[in-house]
Amino acid sequence: MLREYKNDRNHKIDVESLELEDDLSYPEGPVKITGWKEKQLRSKVIPSVKVVWQHHNVKEATWERESEMRDKYPELYFRKECYQ
Repeated sequence: MLREYKNDRNHKIDVESLELEDDLSYPEGPVKITGWKEKQLRSKVIPSVKVVWQHHNVKEATWERESEMRDKYPELYFRKECYQ
């Protein structure tokens, strides 16, 4: 069922601050880690981190696998301002 859209200031992106690629995409990287959790499966534990991304607010943070974040963004784990 469709609903009426309610305007939210958090849905807007400041286009002047974006550097667009040729295909009109823009690079996004992690800004900080705001949480940790472990998911227990039958035979193993999967650690996850909650990541805030560039050009997004804290409400839009996503849970990502810790191993993938360490591989892609190792510098994120060495900056003190990335942890809260």
